[in-house]
Parts: sequence; structure tokens; C-alpha cells
Amino acid sequence: MPLSDATVPSRRSLLRESVYEQLRDAIVDGSLAPGEKLNDQELAARLGVSRTPVREALLRLAQSGLVVADPGKSTVVADLDPTAVRNARDVVASMRSLAVRESVGRLTPEDIEAMTQASERYAAALADGDIDAALRADDDLHAVPVVLADNRAIDAVLAQFTPVIRRVERARFDSFAVQDSIARHADFIHLCAAGDALAASDHEFETWRTLTHDGRRA
Repeated sequence: MPLSDATVPSRRSLLRESVYEQLRDAIVDGSLAPGEKLNDQELAARLGVSRTPVREALLRLAQSGLVVADPGKSTVVADLDPTAVRNARDVVASMRSLAVRESVGRLTPEDIEAMTQASERYAAALADGDIDAALRADDDLHAVPVVLADNRAIDAVLAQFTPVIRRVERARFDSFAVQDSIARHADFIHLCAAGDALAASDHEFETWRTLTHDGRRA
């Protein structure tokens, strides 16, 4: 299970966040596999930190449903449970839809251009077979209205539950799903550029709401 050897920030708050992000990303990309036991002492040694930030990170990951903790026994990486994925998907769809509805009227030409460029990077990454780059570009595109909405509650919910969905998308990334995503990106950007907040919000909701537990669009 490879983890980053990057230097961990010295300040306590940054250290906690760095440890959490590294463990979260390792679960999402499959470096930490479903069912794998997570020993806090071993993880702390690999990351070069004390056990405290690792334990705190595991608690956060349990709240997101990425790990399953059995007090006094073991903590393991959660399986790809269809019900958990469906619940996370529904919440993420609602929050992203709300962010779009709140922000479309304030999108600038520069914002639309940023979304367009992200969509182009997504298509290019697909052509290169670079899943990591494609998912980063997809994140960048959908982040534009979320950032503009500037709603801390939305940010918190998305930070907690989007990794559950991304984990499935990585595991089931295929040409059927991604070709549909390219077309949906174009439609979404068009609606945002036209200032149609309701239609863009509905489109964003359906984009995320129709993601099934196997990573495909329903």
C-alpha cells in the first residue's frame, strides 16, 4: 500500500488534514483495498507521524463511510456497498444542484471559460487513457459553481461524501460512462452560459443522481 513520502506540514491542523487526505486518497484510488485492515501504528510509521492524527483521520473516514471501525477490534476499508453509494450520491446530487442554482446568475465569462477548459482537459485525458487527470478535470469543472456559491455547509457535505462516489467512478471507469459525460459537460456549460439557473441546476442534479453504484450513468 503506497503512501506519499511528501513532507507532512508541521502545524497540527495542517498535519491532521494531510494525514486525512493521504488516507482518503489511498482508499479512493484503491491503494488501500476494500476489506484491508488498517493498523493505526503501522500507518503512523509509514506516514512519519504520531498515532493521534491517524486515529483522527480514521474517525473522519468512518463518518464518510470509507472505513468501518469495530471498537476494540479492527478498522478496515469499507466495501463498495451499493446502499452507501446510493445515499452519498443522492446527497451530493442535491448539494451540487443547490450550488448551481445559487451561483449561475453570478458566473462570469471567465468562469464559463474555466469550465470549458476543464471539459477540454477531461476529453484530452480520456483520449490519453489518464483516469487521474480526467477525474481532476471533472472536479475542476463542477467546482466552479460550488466555489462561487460560497456556502460552507455545501462545501462540508461535498468534502465528506464526494470521495465515496469518486471511489466507485475510479473502479468502474469505462468508455460508456465517459462518452456520456463529455456530452453532459457540453450541455451543462451551455445552460450555465445562458444563465438558465433552474435548467442548469436540474441538469447537475440528474448528472449526479443517475450515477449508479457500479459507476455508470443510469
